[in-house]
Amino acid sequence: MQSRSYTNLLELASGNFPVMGREREKRKMPRVMTVPGSITELDDDQASSVASDNPSSLAMDRMIIVANQLPLKAKRRADNKGWSFTWDDESLYLRLKDGFPDDMEVLYVGSLNVDVDPIEQDDVAQVLLDRFGCVPTFLPPSLMERYYDGFCKKQLWPLFHYMLPFSADHGGRFDRSMWESYVAANKLFSQKVIEVINPEDDFVWIHDYHLMVLPTFLRRRFNRLRMGFFLHSPFPSSEIYRTLPVREEILKALLNSDLIGFHTFDYARHFLSCCSRMFGLEYQSKRGYIGLDYYGRTVGIKIMPVGIHMGQIESVMKLADKEWRVGELKQQFEGKTVFLGVDDMDVFKGINLKLLAMEQMLKVHPSWQGRAVLIQIANPARGRGGIDLEEIQVEIQESCKRINDQFGKPGYQPIVYIDTPLAINERVAYYSIAECVVVTAVRDGMNLTPYEYIVCREGISGSDSNGPKKSMLVVSEFIGCSPSLSGAIRVNPWNVEATAEAMNEAISMSEPEKQLRHEKHYRYVSTHNVGYWSRSFLQDMERTCADHFRKRCWGIGLGFGFRVVSLDPNFRKLSIDDIVSAYIKAKNRAILLDYDGTVMPQNSIIKTPSRAVINIMNKLSGDENNKVFIVSGRGRESLSKAFSPCKKLGIAAEHGYFMRWSQDVEWETCGQNSDFGWMQMAEPVMKLYTEATDGSSIETKESALVWQYRDADPGFGFAQAKEMLDHLESVLANEPVAVKSGQYIVEVKPQEASKGLVAEKIFTSMAEKGRQADFVLCIGDDRSDEDMFEIIGNAISKNMISVNTNVFACTVGQKPSKAKYYLDDTSEVIFMLENLAEATDTPVTSEDEDDEDE
Repeated sequence: MQSRSYTNLLELASGNFPVMGREREKRKMPRVMTVPGSITELDDDQASSVASDNPSSLAMDRMIIVANQLPLKAKRRADNKGWSFTWDDESLYLRLKDGFPDDMEVLYVGSLNVDVDPIEQDDVAQVLLDRFGCVPTFLPPSLMERYYDGFCKKQLWPLFHYMLPFSADHGGRFDRSMWESYVAANKLFSQKVIEVINPEDDFVWIHDYHLMVLPTFLRRRFNRLRMGFFLHSPFPSSEIYRTLPVREEILKALLNSDLIGFHTFDYARHFLSCCSRMFGLEYQSKRGYIGLDYYGRTVGIKIMPVGIHMGQIESVMKLADKEWRVGELKQQFEGKTVFLGVDDMDVFKGINLKLLAMEQMLKVHPSWQGRAVLIQIANPARGRGGIDLEEIQVEIQESCKRINDQFGKPGYQPIVYIDTPLAINERVAYYSIAECVVVTAVRDGMNLTPYEYIVCREGISGSDSNGPKKSMLVVSEFIGCSPSLSGAIRVNPWNVEATAEAMNEAISMSEPEKQLRHEKHYRYVSTHNVGYWSRSFLQDMERTCADHFRKRCWGIGLGFGFRVVSLDPNFRKLSIDDIVSAYIKAKNRAILLDYDGTVMPQNSIIKTPSRAVINIMNKLSGDENNKVFIVSGRGRESLSKAFSPCKKLGIAAEHGYFMRWSQDVEWETCGQNSDFGWMQMAEPVMKLYTEATDGSSIETKESALVWQYRDADPGFGFAQAKEMLDHLESVLANEPVAVKSGQYIVEVKPQEASKGLVAEKIFTSMAEKGRQADFVLCIGDDRSDEDMFEIIGNAISKNMISVNTNVFACTVGQKPSKAKYYLDDTSEVIFMLENLAEATDTPVTSEDEDDEDE
């Protein structure tokens, strides 16, 4: 599928954007050069990639973690001279190394949350590399605004959370200049990775929607780079995602990763559906692992929700226990049952829906009035790209006031709203006193609030609080952690009444059941921590990349159409020079050609061969040394009509059930069985599925029935085809027929009809006439042609062809095949056949004959 983007990756690479101006290019952090070549060569994004064939300078694997922001806190020094940096203990990325081997070095690449003056950038970069193993990407403020606050927060974030920009002030319409800034920022990140990478030894793990096109920049340079990507936000359904004007560019960039991770199966399923509908890629599951075959590479799909860092929470709990805050909160809410909400100020967090549910609960269950309290902590919004935040804040404030006015009294307020930032130790204190945490987000990638709450309610092992542990959860079914928390009460947050009942159920439940649910949750959270998650992802990356250095890899395509082709070392492109040379030397040639998808483009509306194809066929079949056959699944009548000008051309129709050696010879049938009674059994089944599947149809041939669903919905058509295959195999179990699936078809045909038997018959006939083939060319594009390739592979052992025969079994398209050669498309097939046709009249020179004798 051709990308419709106006922005080409190569144009961006040339540095056309003002944000990537020359002043910035002069200032570079000190390099750790591990790739042969000059620094200027690395700065120019050339079309050729580094194949990673040079020995590495490192003795062990290293992990490079790339995220929008480094896991650091930055603060200007009091004297305003320089910066002070510390680790950000709350950053998820900092904790990833817990799952890696102890001897694995970890390097971080990302931006800082402060604007560093260009004059200071070199010094800061050196300090961060030496002291923290961090490589900062300095984004100019203007670029950061358009990239992060613009494209990420105003376009990707809403869309991935199912908000479509129906109007200019509701989510923001697509802005191509922001997209260009997004790509430019991703290119800057790629340059920082390239500065420090060892392509053979390093793993690269890219995180989240901010860097979704980064895999293409890196894959262009390093074909065999071991690279993973994890999306921390939801991935929307294909109907939503496909509204994005740059949908193909982003999806193709993600497919340049080796492993793509998602929190839930729903998110992965939506991604796979997009791959199927947009690119026709179908996934396969092998021994529990899901993979997509993409130009010979297997792109792994990982489904694993992230966990929390237990040690960090427990260390904070020890501090919180000693501080006065926990005791003060217990005193403040003594005798009250506390609900707790902890959310970012975001339109998707459903804070007001939670308030409405609390209001409903107090109305319907008045016994909780004066006893139940909802503490809602609203963290500041991330970035300045939030949508409708002012309107949401006003709505929340109004709800809080209304509920407190209606149900409040001296010493009691049902809603305690906190909209100031809280440190983690204070947040832990609130977790410790809460009877139930309520999460009503209408869409959220993961949300680790319930996990943190569960650990806090378990308390610290060996502490004084040895009483029964309990924690209750009311969580939205639309958040990533929901499937993992089987003991939580799941709700549809839009249904305020049902959420209110769930909140009442949570605090009214018997104490033993609360304890059992807590124990179940704690077992899961404590074992599926962030270290478990990162270790599992690394193991899957190693498994997915195991064949990287065994296969031949090369990059093709321009811009975001770039991808790496990875094929078996023995599978190579057919050389025109080699085949023409072998053709000229040969005396007895067998040429077998499939029709649709080989000499005729598969999706062509015009199904008759062009004048050029007719001329080629006439010239090749007119040579008395050639035996040329069109071997197709089409009916004999349509093939006879299409190739009527070609008098000497052989035709094998309906997969060889009918066969004719030339126009002046009668048709032969391949089997003795002429009973087609099975058609009356198969046709009603096909009609059933045709009526139920819009866009499908039945083609009735003389010897076969074909159900095709090329124009049907891809997902539904595939499911119906699978069901029909089972249905027909059951109905026709005792009939002499084969039921097979192909590209958008299900076909029922006689068992004795196959393209492989056609090849066998041609080779045998030539050998019997004393003209054993010394040159074989066989080209096809789909599963039925694999039969021919298989027969050709075994033909020498069956003495149908000699060991000296030049065999060119060739598939159309770069894909797994029994053929040893490939051509990219039908135009290359025609070009190759034209070369053979031109060589048909070329006399063999004495030098060629001498070479042949040798």
